[in-house]
Amino acid sequence: MSTPLLEVKNLKKFFDTPRGKLHAVDGVSFKIEKGQTLGVVGESGCGKSTLGRTIIHLLESTEGQIIFNGEDITHINKKKRHYINENMQIVFQDPCSSLNPRRTVEETVQEPLLISKRLKSKASLQAETERLMDLVGVDRRLRLAYPHELDGGRRQRVGIARALSLSPQFIVCDEPVSALDVSIQAQVLNLLQDLQKTQGLTYMFVTHDLSVVRHISDNICVMYLGQLVETSPSKELFVSPLHPYTKALLSAIPSTDIYAKRERITLKGEITSPIDPKPGCRFAARCPYVCDKCNEPQRLEELLPNHFVSCCRAREINDL
Repeated sequence: MSTPLLEVKNLKKFFDTPRGKLHAVDGVSFKIEKGQTLGVVGESGCGKSTLGRTIIHLLESTEGQIIFNGEDITHINKKKRHYINENMQIVFQDPCSSLNPRRTVEETVQEPLLISKRLKSKASLQAETERLMDLVGVDRRLRLAYPHELDGGRRQRVGIARALSLSPQFIVCDEPVSALDVSIQAQVLNLLQDLQKTQGLTYMFVTHDLSVVRHISDNICVMYLGQLVETSPSKELFVSPLHPYTKALLSAIPSTDIYAKRERITLKGEITSPIDPKPGCRFAARCPYVCDKCNEPQRLEELLPNHFVSCCRAREINDL
């Protein structure tokens, strides 16, 4: 059995607030095989972006383990930081705010190369810059353009080129198409998939758009208030969702078929506070199937092959 490229074990990231500890990521575990895409979905504020940033050490974890290429990188020194920066990168959500407005396209793409000192001559640096721009579909004539002179799609392509400059193995895509027009979204998604095939990349794709994650992911994790409530192969999740929260998310996907009969699940109740939450299911306050057992700690259980659910009533609800 092959070693997964990335394995996360019981990862936690808490933030101190005047009211207590905010549990942004609380006991998350998963694996990503090399060359695959893991989609992470959930409502805004569920902790999915914090999870991605903690994995690549933009934020330091509170507890848990991060294992990359079979090596524990949970706690790193300066030498390991260099290794992580080269092999783990991120594409940010907003291509406007993630690019330095004072740097040209050329300077933005070249910056990681200059810091790494892997190219010794100006000619090789220029050649690599042009290669990266060609790779992501940015015309070379735009090399001296500034971010405000580009449209959103081109800015995001520049951000992708910057992420690719050090030839990483793993990229966190933090809602990379949510700020783009629908037609441009499709182009950027196709670009990411083409790059995955040609460059052998592994993605963690963070999004709130289930239509997007269905298109690009091999496996999907559904996140709610810092915890995973369901993990499954992508196709199976859309055919057989088992967690009440997942069912509600899928029911909200817009359909182009005006004659389709779909039951929209409306969630009621207040969202549980992520600050020092009580043990038990964090979705219980909004769940139509809540019972006394929901006050007990929940854990992911494999109800179908490779399909894990954190719900004490999942078997009963789904007649399994």
